[in-house]
Amino acid sequence: MQSLQQKASEWSGVDPSDAFAIDDTNLFEKLGLGTFINLSTNFYNRVYDDDEEWFRSIFANSKKEDAIQNQYEFFVQRMGGPPLYSQRKGHPALIGRHRPFPVTHQAAERWLHHMQQALDDTTDIDTHSKTKMLNFLRHTAFFLVAGDELKENKGVPCKHGTSKPAAA
Repeated sequence: MQSLQQKASEWSGVDPSDAFAIDDTNLFEKLGLGTFINLSTNFYNRVYDDDEEWFRSIFANSKKEDAIQNQYEFFVQRMGGPPLYSQRKGHPALIGRHRPFPVTHQAAERWLHHMQQALDDTTDIDTHSKTKMLNFLRHTAFFLVAGDELKENKGVPCKHGTSKPAAA
């Protein structure tokens, strides 16, 4: 049976060594907090203005400001900065936190479309850093798809997810 990381690599087309090349450079020190805030703001402005209702509906129960903060704090933490996300919300536990949402191949591609555009429009990020970030984000998006399929097809709780049934 393939691991979630193996599925993520296969589906994303990103080798793990390329996905985790973000660990070779402290992108937070290189880019700074403001760049991550700008990237996340640009990204979520695109998401909340998306033409596709099915995609916008995934985010309908989230405040845009909260989504922006969650994302930039996670990015800062994952890319070498202080643990802002964990200090406020606990362990990132990406699969568990995305459990309520339909994280499909189609949703991952749409998410990545907006992230690519946001990266392209964030001029404070150099080309080499954008490539590293996009490889990591593409791999991670499909890691979440693999986790979503695991919960859907196998009924197996993820490591950090709740084992309690959802309230009716």
